[in-house]
Amino acid sequence: MIKNTQKAHLALLGANIIYGANFLIAKGIMPDKMGASALVLLRIIGAGLLFWFVKQFIKEKVDKKDFKLLIVCGLFGISTNMLLFFHGLSLTSPIDASIIMTTTPVIVLILSFFLLNEKITKNKFIGIFIGAIGAFLLVWFGKKSGGTSSFLGNLFIFLNACSYGLYLVLVKPLMQKYKAITVISWVFLFGFIFVLPFGFNDLLNTNFNAFTTNTYLAVAFVIIGTTFLTYLFNIYALNYVSASVNGSFIYLQPVLSFLMVSIYAYVLGNEKYAQDINFIKILSCFMVIIGVYMISKKS
Repeated sequence: MIKNTQKAHLALLGANIIYGANFLIAKGIMPDKMGASALVLLRIIGAGLLFWFVKQFIKEKVDKKDFKLLIVCGLFGISTNMLLFFHGLSLTSPIDASIIMTTTPVIVLILSFFLLNEKITKNKFIGIFIGAIGAFLLVWFGKKSGGTSSFLGNLFIFLNACSYGLYLVLVKPLMQKYKAITVISWVFLFGFIFVLPFGFNDLLNTNFNAFTTNTYLAVAFVIIGTTFLTYLFNIYALNYVSASVNGSFIYLQPVLSFLMVSIYAYVLGNEKYAQDINFIKILSCFMVIIGVYMISKKS
């Protein structure tokens, strides 16, 4: 019989495999089949409806005073975060995006120091320094490194990681006060309101007649897999393992992205991605992973 902790690790593995695949799958439909803003709007509508369906089984009221914070969380955790991520991914390499996203724990620690007065130990300071250099190398050399990389795309992904990191810090007191599904349902609702002006025209101008079965499957993967299922997997896992264990699985994302892009480039013969793996990216990846490890390990 599988123990609950083993199930939790399997859930985290599943979530991060989905995250890793998302970098390549989502990029495959942008911008040729669908604009980034339209995909974000569809993602929020689809996943938001699923979250609100689940919430109907959990009766929990939110205090009026907490709605201001929920609105801010919707702004940074959903709209700003997703718009920057998908626009960035449409411009840059899936490998670059996956490496830069692993800087999120570094950003969370820095913001927690300034906003929550959390202490930074010597190990964590060294981790921040190493991880920051790795991220800087990747963003700065994005355009020069060849392949599908770009400086602007990498910058958008980094700003997305900053926005998501800020959201994780801001949402912490709400997660301690309410059930997670209550918080995320409201956050998605407010995120939808912020994204609507950006994605509405983009969605109307999308030529759905040009969609193939693979395009519809990719959109469904982004909505159901990357957004809804990964969130539920993470929530389930947090019941049985610590947040640091949960966070450590982020190391898998660039590894999976490297693997999938390699298969796509060298096995399936897609020349567009053939130059996406080089020394700078491998060095950046190791520096970010070492930095995040230094931050997450106990003193």
